[in-house]
Amino acid sequence: MQDYPDLHLYIGGSWRTSPETIPVCDPATESEIGRLPQASRADLDDALEAAEAGFRIWRATPPRDRVDFLLRAAALMRQRREEIAQAITAEHGKPLAQARLEVIRGCEFFEWDAGEAQRTYGRVIPSAPGIRYVVHHEPIGVTLGLSPWNFPLSQPARKVAGALASGCSIILKAAEETPAGALHIARAFHDAGLPPGVLNLVFGSPAEISEHLIAQDPVRLVAFTGSTRVGRQLAARAAAHDTRALMELGGHAPVIVCEDTDPARAGESSAIRKYRNAGQVCTSPTRFYVHDSLFEPFLDRFACRAATIEVGDGRDPGVEMGPLANERRLPALLDLIEDACAKGGELITGGSRIGNRGHFLQPTVLANVPDDARVMQEEPFGPLAVVNPVASVDEAIARANATPYGLAAYAFTNRADYVDRITRGVEAGNLSFNTLEASLPETPFGGVRASGTGREGGTEGLENYMIVKTVSHSMEIV
Repeated sequence: MQDYPDLHLYIGGSWRTSPETIPVCDPATESEIGRLPQASRADLDDALEAAEAGFRIWRATPPRDRVDFLLRAAALMRQRREEIAQAITAEHGKPLAQARLEVIRGCEFFEWDAGEAQRTYGRVIPSAPGIRYVVHHEPIGVTLGLSPWNFPLSQPARKVAGALASGCSIILKAAEETPAGALHIARAFHDAGLPPGVLNLVFGSPAEISEHLIAQDPVRLVAFTGSTRVGRQLAARAAAHDTRALMELGGHAPVIVCEDTDPARAGESSAIRKYRNAGQVCTSPTRFYVHDSLFEPFLDRFACRAATIEVGDGRDPGVEMGPLANERRLPALLDLIEDACAKGGELITGGSRIGNRGHFLQPTVLANVPDDARVMQEEPFGPLAVVNPVASVDEAIARANATPYGLAAYAFTNRADYVDRITRGVEAGNLSFNTLEASLPETPFGGVRASGTGREGGTEGLENYMIVKTVSHSMEIV
């Protein structure tokens, strides 16, 4: 395919292939667009050796020089935005406009963390005469980054940016279904002159790669974004080797719509955000708890907007929502819809596959779904929203917290007392009022409970890639 790159592994500053490959397919057409090499055990050992050597070089590189590499790579990706966006749309299916924005967002992660690389300050602790205590922040070491398929460039960018800005080297295992974004990151850093081994890119069996690399002593941090089920397995594996784990896991974001809100504006903006990236976003607003007095007008505007969303090949003009990224998502979502309706939920719009070629699903809205329906507990990770009425903000808070997840949550209100009650009551790592933006490069992002541990982004994000060392200086000569 003209707009899709040749795929390689990147180890020790060199590109390499493998006799074992798997297909990469276009989810809009189901046709093969590339062959992805799979890393062998020898490739993984080479990547580990390269990352060790790269770490020795990179940790000794002055922060100002690290900044230059990060900014040069980001500038190259901005220049190549159209080429990268075309590749992302080909492998993932999202509309080109969204793919272009993803490239920019990934660049912003590098640019923000580049600035923070010069501000990983320590401190001097006041003490008695003749002694001084100094706190240092040092890079933790070789990082294993595991990124998902839903944002092919921005998700791996977050991990690479945090690791490199902190002085760590990284072995990145990106998603096999959407490898081009990570490949373009590696290309940009290669062309920016990054020392060999600081960034390594591998693909292959996720279980085999994680099992082999997490057990190796040089790997000091596992940074994972993905499902709660897999995250728990990786965290347990890391704990067995006393390896730190940074886990950004699943979500099931609630939205509280209070009675003082404009239901039309809230419904319109909620529908637009819900179907971004075909709902394949860990922070996607999914469970809407709307005050009784606004329920009908909110549902009407939300459903009307959902029904008019243009679905199709992401390369076609005017398309607002592309296909689901892989074939697994279609039956999974259709099962959730069927279960909800069987338990008494109302199908307001959508609910069916579109055509028989490509992984397309209609934007779907369910209403009055009972709490025992699977969709009320299981993250749909697709273009499926549930709108239910509530009698009060307290009921909405209780129902918002009625899942194991706590990644993102949202609320629409103009009342200060409601803001205070929702802020205190909702269990989530990220809470937004009157906006459905969950995170920015400068803000820490992560969850509570089943949604993970640690943070990415912001000053707090770099702390996960560093250790704290306290040094005591006695002025007395012994």
